[in-house]
Amino acid sequence: MTDEPAGRPADLLIRAAAVHTLVDGEPPQRAVAVTGGRIIALSPEPDGLDALVGPGTEVVDAPSATVLPAFDDTHTHLILAAHSVHGVPVHRARDLAGFLDLIRERAARTPAGQWILTTVNWQEVLLAEQRMPTTEELDGATADHPVMVRRGAYNVVLNSAALRLAGITEATEAPPGGVIERDARGRLTGRLINRAVELVERVLPRPSLAERIEGLRAASADYAATGIGTVRDCLVPVEDLDVLDAARAGGALAVRVRVLVSGFAARTAEQVDALLDRMDEWRANGRDDDRLRLWGVKFGIDGGFEAGALEEPYQGQPCYHGRLLWEPTELLAAVDRVVERGWRVGVHAWGDRGLRVLLDVFEQVLKHRPDLPSGTLVVEHGGLARAEQRARAVALGVPVTVQHPLLHDGALTQQRAWGEERTAALFPLREWLDEGAQLSAGSDFPVGPYGAMVSVWGMTTRGTTAGVVGPEHAIERAEAVALHTVNAARLTGEGSERGSLRPGSLADLTLWPVDPLSCPADALRELRPVRTVVGGRTVHLS
Repeated sequence: MTDEPAGRPADLLIRAAAVHTLVDGEPPQRAVAVTGGRIIALSPEPDGLDALVGPGTEVVDAPSATVLPAFDDTHTHLILAAHSVHGVPVHRARDLAGFLDLIRERAARTPAGQWILTTVNWQEVLLAEQRMPTTEELDGATADHPVMVRRGAYNVVLNSAALRLAGITEATEAPPGGVIERDARGRLTGRLINRAVELVERVLPRPSLAERIEGLRAASADYAATGIGTVRDCLVPVEDLDVLDAARAGGALAVRVRVLVSGFAARTAEQVDALLDRMDEWRANGRDDDRLRLWGVKFGIDGGFEAGALEEPYQGQPCYHGRLLWEPTELLAAVDRVVERGWRVGVHAWGDRGLRVLLDVFEQVLKHRPDLPSGTLVVEHGGLARAEQRARAVALGVPVTVQHPLLHDGALTQQRAWGEERTAALFPLREWLDEGAQLSAGSDFPVGPYGAMVSVWGMTTRGTTAGVVGPEHAIERAEAVALHTVNAARLTGEGSERGSLRPGSLADLTLWPVDPLSCPADALRELRPVRTVVGGRTVHLS
């Protein structure tokens, strides 16, 4: 297929059963050669590139294995994963007793007064009791430490010591867009939701830079171990740009990182401008490169499982339709300020009302600025997308990121709030693709598990913790793989450099023990690569 290039020998040569290049119309190849971080040649014969073997070439003979491009996770939270690396591993618990025992064990070896934090990738509905722990129960695990139990990005439960340090009392009012939960008698439960989480975040101790870097090293390596080569981190505090920069300088980023700076705390024009000033400074200093790149700003129009904005009321709550976190005119002004400065915007929209209002905002921005580059405005999730809304997104040319792992972990929680019918309608991938949408895929970790093939398995089977939901929305394997590769690279504006395997492209590839495009469906869920290569460097080897 490809003429052998003259010049220096290959740094890496892989011979495999199949090399799926994902170039349209191109049959599988059998060998791929890499030099200087880029692919230099492919061949339909396993020995077709042997002339490129030199004394320093690493030759990988894998006659039963399959090569694919490395996958992107187009909506995830690497920063949260790094924070969570050393948290109490409550995601392993199966009931509240086990959950509290893990906290109690950590407390026994932690000096009194130090904070105890948990991992964030768990769901209360998967515990036997199907509920969050209470402040009283956390106090029973330890009264000598402030404890913050975190589930995902927007839900925490605090024990009494943590509530005191956060200054939260019965008289504390929640900030706009946040909830301080109370029980039927008006007493604090310890749970904070959405923007109320900021009340405790501001008093948490700051880990050292070295600790942050080591967290990123461990977390990014674990992403790579699942076949992920690039992450689009969709909630990065602007001050953490320096942490990511230091991690890159220290060789701690196993994956490429595309950053969406969090705009959740930027509510006024002055706050948005201050955020953009810091981003402009980053850009002016030329700190972007292939490993770490600043993509744009992240906002959110509505809540998640318990607060996504719906056209029809929640199940069993006839007066509750979820929450819009912005007045549309204010979000319009914020988005317009961002794009005016040449940055892109991704906005979380979960419920159908949230998506409708967001598309109203995007439509106004595009009317005001008809020459905006394609892909400047992105819908993050678009979970409950009705036919009319899908048609509008396609007509506006607005890309959408989707995350089946989020549905996988959250299906039971969502069924409780929305009912089975609306939950099954989430992520209508078959319809989106048939209607011409610009889709790409990710995980939304920590709500859903990250990993190349667990996502492909979910998109093609619609399997979840609640069983198979909405099977009519399933897509084919090749389509699912494309959402994480070709389409994902197009979303970040890197389609000419990544996402497919061709001479001259960045050498981001994965080697799988079986062919993910044809192996049994049951094998996909736990399938992991034997090697992940990013920029020609092996970042995972098993």
